[in-house]
Amino acid sequence: MAEKKTLTVKLVRSVAGTRESHRATVRGLGLRKLNSESTLEDTPAVRGMVNKVSYLVKVL
Repeated sequence: MAEKKTLTVKLVRSVAGTRESHRATVRGLGLRKLNSESTLEDTPAVRGMVNKVSYLVKVL
């Protein structure tokens, strides 16, 4: 069975002062504090979430 592709995202900007939906998206990605990292399965849904908050996160 093929190994699943993953993305590692890191929160590089503060969510303070951002839209509530963007804050919820960051939490949905599993990111809490600044510089926290999360490894997620590479799916269209996750890519869409990363795209929505691309100004806050960095894909490693």
